[in-house]
Amino acid sequence: MINRNLLMEVDWLLIGILLLNSLLGCLFVYSASHHLTGPYHLRQILWIVVSLAALAAILVVDYKTLIAYAPFFYGAGILMLVGLLVGGRLIAGTKSWFRVASLGFQPSELMKVFLILMLAKLFADYRRNTLSAAMALLSGGLVGMPLVLVVMQPDLGTAVSYLPIFLSVFILAGMSRKMAVVLLLLAIGLAILSWNVFLHDYQKQRLMTLISPGHDPQGAGYQIQQSKIAIGSGGLLGKGFKQGSQSQLNFLPARHTDFIFAVLGEERGFVGILAVMGAFFLLLFRLFRTVPLARDRAGVYVVFLSAVLISFQFLVNILMVVGLFPVAGVPLPLLSYGGSSLLTTYLCVGLAINVRMRRFANV
Repeated sequence: MINRNLLMEVDWLLIGILLLNSLLGCLFVYSASHHLTGPYHLRQILWIVVSLAALAAILVVDYKTLIAYAPFFYGAGILMLVGLLVGGRLIAGTKSWFRVASLGFQPSELMKVFLILMLAKLFADYRRNTLSAAMALLSGGLVGMPLVLVVMQPDLGTAVSYLPIFLSVFILAGMSRKMAVVLLLLAIGLAILSWNVFLHDYQKQRLMTLISPGHDPQGAGYQIQQSKIAIGSGGLLGKGFKQGSQSQLNFLPARHTDFIFAVLGEERGFVGILAVMGAFFLLLFRLFRTVPLARDRAGVYVVFLSAVLISFQFLVNILMVVGLFPVAGVPLPLLSYGGSSLLTTYLCVGLAINVRMRRFANV
């Protein structure tokens, strides 16, 4: 149990901001999906309850203990990803989900949390000013293993979300200029190899659509075209709740998941976008302010990696919706429909709060 002193150190404001963003997400999920089969907004509320329970559970255990057991969490995550590839059901073209009744669970999302804990354990006692080649290879391998397994599902969008964790570790550990150049060259080589060997045709079409927005408007470019129309038609104040033509008349695909931001723009306009983004930026601001409060190196890694992961997914989703990033299936944290993504975000925020509330060694 948490003693009274620890309860006083809980960042209740951050939890309140987290819930505010989650409830805003439920509101727009309802608007985007109320005419679809299935009560998506009710399922999202259920996932909020589950995620809150998980956040509360993670606060009970000292983050140092969680980091100590990180290899077991990491190993369990790898086993789940391998299990999906071997015996998972093909759903929407990928083997990404375990299904329990009508709810689906995505292990690749939870693996992000396990990876953050594992990297925090690896660098907890690292004292060099610059990142050594051995540690770079080891940390790169830890990130690379789940990343490759997720790409094999194939789920390129979730795999992309592992990259900011990888780069953030290198930045915190003191990446040298020489290593930065090597990474850049490796990235270019990997991009060329992926284009010629690994990428599917539909993924290449999405990249071509990014370069040429008018390319294939009825195919690969359809989602982006409809998304831009939806956001642009919202104007200053929007068309009103459940009044968006693109979303309500089924022109906009994935409107309650990856393209929820377009629904926001169409229904609430530029003012609504600013308000919702302001609420989310407040969450990110509070997270990043927690980084210097960590009492040790492991805590810094946990909070910083969690904050960067959430920030990256938020930025990529918005860029994707407005046509500045390929459609990669990256959900908007807290706002898009999806229980696994919601749970992962809550766990990341819970880890940050855990570090903050135990910032005094004698508490």
